[in-house]
Amino acid sequence: MQKWLALAGFVCALGFPVFAGAQEINFGIIATDTASTQRERWEPFFRDMEKKTGLKIKSFYAPDYAGVIEAQRFNKVQVAWYGNKAAMEAVDRANSEVFAQIVYSGGSLGYHSLLIVHKDSAITSLDDVLKNGKSYTFGNGDPNSTSGFLVPGYYVFALNKIEPKTHFKVVRNASHGANVQAVLNKHVDVATSNTEEMEKLEMTKPELLQQLRVIWKSPLIPSDPLVWRKDLDPAIKAKLKDFILNYGKTDAAEKAVLKNIYNYTGFRDSSNAQLIPIRQLENFKDRVKVESDATISADDKQKKLAEIDAKLLELERQARR
Repeated sequence: MQKWLALAGFVCALGFPVFAGAQEINFGIIATDTASTQRERWEPFFRDMEKKTGLKIKSFYAPDYAGVIEAQRFNKVQVAWYGNKAAMEAVDRANSEVFAQIVYSGGSLGYHSLLIVHKDSAITSLDDVLKNGKSYTFGNGDPNSTSGFLVPGYYVFALNKIEPKTHFKVVRNASHGANVQAVLNKHVDVATSNTEEMEKLEMTKPELLQQLRVIWKSPLIPSDPLVWRKDLDPAIKAKLKDFILNYGKTDAAEKAVLKNIYNYTGFRDSSNAQLIPIRQLENFKDRVKVESDATISADDKQKKLAEIDAKLLELERQARR
């Protein structure tokens, strides 16, 4: 015991936290890029979280969005960073809830989905993509991605009554980072991305950004939420929330950590209410799909549309509240 105490005192003297008996929290990070890239961005944040909260923070980097959602569902992950669509899945399927929201540089609470092409591409507009899909390969996002899949899926394709799988010569689903690389290497003709990814590229490799051209930009998307399991110990919730909401407010080193993640400047309090616009979008997309479906009877179509309209009406009520 004396030897252990001496060792613990030595470790503390060096400035390292001692986690003997500390409660462990698994924090999930969605696959917007490779695990190694995400690790470089997020690990300094987690180390600061350990020091300030006394909790042992273990990071979890799944190869796709669904991996984090399923891990949270089975309580292998207690807290996670998601896009809004993935957060919606976690709330609905993984006994979870939104508790905080990203704030970007300049105080912005949102970002945009994009369609990008190589600067040398013959594609000059969204109209080219809509008219000549069979001539192009398309890099779509992860099916649980808000900006990579849901938002372009509605605004670009559903509203134009287009199914990407049949519209393009080839469709590949990948992360934002992989889609950018595919366009840069001319492995796909057009791909989804977002303004977060473009800002990151501008900060790290501006010469590569010059090789890309944006041909479509979405309306503003609410910035990403942080989500925890509802059954997490209230005392742990309080520690985490206090750390996260106050992180990067004054400390220069913390500000640098946030900037390195995705040009963040901090976090603000949030709730499941921030997912209402995403739920509306998902239902609008379903409604457009049902309306254009010629394989179902008029009675079935009317019934399905009535069900969707009832959901939309309830979401509108929630939004007003």
